[in-house]
Amino acid sequence: MFDVIIVGAGPTGLMLAGELRLHGVRVLVLERDAEPPEQVRALGLHVRSIELMDQRGLLERFLARGRQYPLRGFAGIDKPPPPGLDTAHGYILGIPQTHTEALLAEWAAEIGAEVRRGVAVVALGQDDPGVSVELADGTRYSARYLVGCDGGRSTVRKLLGVGFPGEPARVETLVGELVLTADPAEIAAVVAEVRKTQLRFGVMPLENGLSRVVVPGDEAGEDRTVPPTLEEFTLHLRATAGTDFGAHSPRWLSRFGDATRLAERYRVGRVLLAGDAAHIHPPAGGQGLNLGIQDAVNLGWKLAAALDGWAPDGLLDSYHTERHPVAAAVLDNTRAQMALLSTEPGAQAMRRLVSELMDFEQVHRHLIEKITAIGVRYDFGPGHALLGRRQRDVRLERGRLYELMRAGRGLLVDQTGQLSVAGWTDRVDHVVDVSDELAAPAMLLRPDGHIAWAGDEQADLVGHLPTWFGAARA
Repeated sequence: MFDVIIVGAGPTGLMLAGELRLHGVRVLVLERDAEPPEQVRALGLHVRSIELMDQRGLLERFLARGRQYPLRGFAGIDKPPPPGLDTAHGYILGIPQTHTEALLAEWAAEIGAEVRRGVAVVALGQDDPGVSVELADGTRYSARYLVGCDGGRSTVRKLLGVGFPGEPARVETLVGELVLTADPAEIAAVVAEVRKTQLRFGVMPLENGLSRVVVPGDEAGEDRTVPPTLEEFTLHLRATAGTDFGAHSPRWLSRFGDATRLAERYRVGRVLLAGDAAHIHPPAGGQGLNLGIQDAVNLGWKLAAALDGWAPDGLLDSYHTERHPVAAAVLDNTRAQMALLSTEPGAQAMRRLVSELMDFEQVHRHLIEKITAIGVRYDFGPGHALLGRRQRDVRLERGRLYELMRAGRGLLVDQTGQLSVAGWTDRVDHVVDVSDELAAPAMLLRPDGHIAWAGDEQADLVGHLPTWFGAARA
């Protein structure tokens, strides 16, 4: 019997597997597809996801496979990033989703996660001791918990009967990797002209002689699982750009819609949902993959705590309480961005107005913080002004803050040298060090980097430790 079965080996499922293995949790990942997909859906990591990779000691691997780009504006409105963003990583890391999945799979395997591909879950059941799943070939597995990370068409969500309300797709966009025979200068000129009004269109040269092409499609059809044909793809290219650039020999073609849906619940007993299984939204701003990775980091340590027996009441339920509103906010901002990408005159007028407003630094900063997720603040109740915020990386006298978070444990950063986590040393590390970048004499960080307490009084600290790390042990 496993501790946790994860259904889906995409970025969310693999990140969660790694997070759980940091705590010694026995993890089995079940993936329907026999091989990792070739299709590149997402193209980058935003600031908060980059920070999380740094916290887990993975960032160097990602930097070696990616490329840093300046932060882009809301709805593709090109504005220079506001100065002094609250992060040590003020950039977008351009990296194909295929590389992200490969790196996370590598990490998860290194620390002991088991991934089985080509196996499809067709049934599940749960009772007090645990959860059981049945595969298409009749094989059964059991675990104490199960997490559905199996995408927008999640089998786990459907088997649970969890509602997935929202808006169906209205328009679709085609995307693929193809060979273009047209002159690169001609392609660049056409793209520049079309993108003056149509920002759902783009061509990106790749290193392998192919180009990634994105082009508006028709109104959304009934089944977007069927990829477009080359004929359909080139038809839409000619309709949008006046040319198909001599496109041929596609490596892959796909389509996606702008549906917006949010699961009613993220937890039903011993089964939880994360990533696209819990929320889908338009791709504006490139937030989907990042949202799933951040779900995984929020959930991982809480689920491990429940398995280890020290989770305080309500800790596992706080996953829904914290992450459901974050997803709802992403759904809102992607809806807004899609409206601003429309070529309709009213939408274009609104776009010009928003562009003017973004010249105000506070407005621009607010929107950037939304897209990059560094503005996320959980409601931890009354207390210090820092409560619920995530803490950026800072320099300490003896190193960097994020270097102290590799194990996925709680962390007390103590500039006073007078505090103690006695009774919680099996869950919380205590570091005495100083930095002129820290905004409190001491702060208690959860494993996901959010500030659970700030101050300088031992009694106050002891009053907050049980909220997140359970009862003290002798």
